[in-house]
Amino acid sequence: MTKLRVKTGDKVVVIAGKDKTKTGRILKVFPSEGRVIVEGVNIVKRHSKPSPAHPEGGIIEKEAPIHVSNIAIADPKTGEASRIGYKFLEDGRKVRYSKKSGEVLD
Repeated sequence: MTKLRVKTGDKVVVIAGKDKTKTGRILKVFPSEGRVIVEGVNIVKRHSKPSPAHPEGGIIEKEAPIHVSNIAIADPKTGEASRIGYKFLEDGRKVRYSKKSGEVLD
């Protein structure tokens, strides 16, 4: 199992799969499975019975998890896909940064 370099709330770009080039924010991270749920990406349809949450029931569209290898962090300056690096600031904090532009992500 590899360490996930993304966090909830990060803006990411899909780099592989049916939703390639789409962007969105990470809603939920599943570190043990190596998957994330991205807003507006990998939409699936589920049939549901009426329930208190959905009184009418029917077909509901929702986001399904996507593998972390199929996403890349969006560069804060350009919005393009970028890799993530780590560095220490002068005050001793360890932060993530975009390797493409050098912008700090945290």
